[in-house]
Amino acid sequence: MAIEKKLIHVRFAANGEVTEIGERPVALSPQEWFNCLSDNAGMHYQAFAGGRGLFRMEPQEIDAVRDAALQ
Repeated sequence: MAIEKKLIHVRFAANGEVTEIGERPVALSPQEWFNCLSDNAGMHYQAFAGGRGLFRMEPQEIDAVRDAALQ
């Protein structure tokens, strides 16, 4: 049975700042959420051209990072 992964899409401005990111808790800015994901799940990140990237993670991994970020 395949493990279902969720995709968290990220968009960057020309200066490298995160402008949009999925699954973001309301209490965090896009950049703060990206930093939390990068610090705790950076191995799940894939960069793309054009100021885009994505994290491929299991739902429970996203929940764990979100919970840690909000504490």
